[in-house]
Amino acid sequence: MMDATRQATRLEAITGRFDPWLLGLIGALLCLGVVMVGSSSVAQATSPTYYLTKHLVFLAAGGIAGAWVMRTELKTVERYAQWLPIIGLVLLLMVAIPGLGVTVKGARRWINLGITNFQPVEAVKLMVVVWLAAYLKRFSEEVSASWKAIIKVIGVACAFAGVLLIVQKDFGSSALILALTAAMLVLGGAHLPRLITPIVALLPFLGAMILLEPYRVRRLTSFTDPFKDPFGDGYQLANALMAVGRGEWFGAGLGASVHKLSYLPEAHTDFIMAVIAEELGFVGVCLVVALYAGLVARALWVGLKCVEMRRHFAGYCAFGIALWIGIQSTVSIGVNLGILPTKGLTLPLISYGGSSIAMTMAAMGLLLRISYELERARRQVALRRDAFGGSPSAPSGAPVPSAPSPRAATAAPVVTPIAAATRQDPRGTSRLRPRIEPTFGRYSA
Repeated sequence: MMDATRQATRLEAITGRFDPWLLGLIGALLCLGVVMVGSSSVAQATSPTYYLTKHLVFLAAGGIAGAWVMRTELKTVERYAQWLPIIGLVLLLMVAIPGLGVTVKGARRWINLGITNFQPVEAVKLMVVVWLAAYLKRFSEEVSASWKAIIKVIGVACAFAGVLLIVQKDFGSSALILALTAAMLVLGGAHLPRLITPIVALLPFLGAMILLEPYRVRRLTSFTDPFKDPFGDGYQLANALMAVGRGEWFGAGLGASVHKLSYLPEAHTDFIMAVIAEELGFVGVCLVVALYAGLVARALWVGLKCVEMRRHFAGYCAFGIALWIGIQSTVSIGVNLGILPTKGLTLPLISYGGSSIAMTMAAMGLLLRISYELERARRQVALRRDAFGGSPSAPSGAPVPSAPSPRAATAAPVVTPIAAATRQDPRGTSRLRPRIEPTFGRYSA
């Protein structure tokens, strides 16, 4: 028993490591964002550094939020995940309260916090990911076998989308949340025919939401030919395309964009990619796409490794964050390049925006925490293998083989938690040992 206690103490003392690839990719995107916000916002205010200074303040606030999440155990996050849909809906409805909700450029999407405004939909995106991850972990079998579990998730997503469409008139974020929910259900094992049916049923509703708002219809018509009305409905996209075309292969040079000088609206937020294309050219666009592709791929890899080690909540969180960043960055880049209709979605980690930066960095903090706990679990398993001669779940007192065969090392039998945690004493009664997570049978160091 003393050996088991000593072994447990050694395992508890093991620390993890934040994934260096994730740290490098996140840092590169943040640095590029600082440079491009400073360059693209020089003509957007009376002071050339006004938005750059605010962006750095938002980055500091986001860094604090991300650091706090990085130091929070995932089991604590999972414990409170069930309350997140209620909190998210309350935040979205708060924008409709007179005196608290703030209208900016005709859209009522912000809450007045006194020193700054906060856009709750940015927090809701992260809440949806965490809640869905916890839900898929608890009800994975039901999601893959029944309608009820799928309809519950889609109902929550539709509640968010409905509030966004009715109260805030934010079609882009509504579509993003619905797409994110559907993609996470697929990764969670939902039966595709069951999932396709409610999605098809939602399409007429989304189409009606587009047709009921004239400005959404105009965005669709101007998307097909923005130069037909370059000073009206096609103004934003026409200037974005001219900026992209002027960049050619290697760009006009950092700071040399012409269209950011009051020609391209929202050059430091929604259309910052057009400024990147103009100043850094096709090479710069490819660099940005490669950074996002690398970040999404690494997050998916981390999620896959977590699922392989039966840390399903962590794995689904990593999948959700990867899908969120991947979908939003794809839409934002597609809008700037004229591939998709104009939507007000920022470029994650690059565009200016306090709420977007703060909540995206909180999501990155959660992703880094997942990588930390993944590495910690791998080191714990490696220590158990060394201590018990190649078996991570060997009971104390069991004979330790002197030289395990390669076949046994690569195909170790799966040991159930009950079997791993129980042993027989001389009196014939079973006695439980402390179980150290994770418990799994197959692992490649």
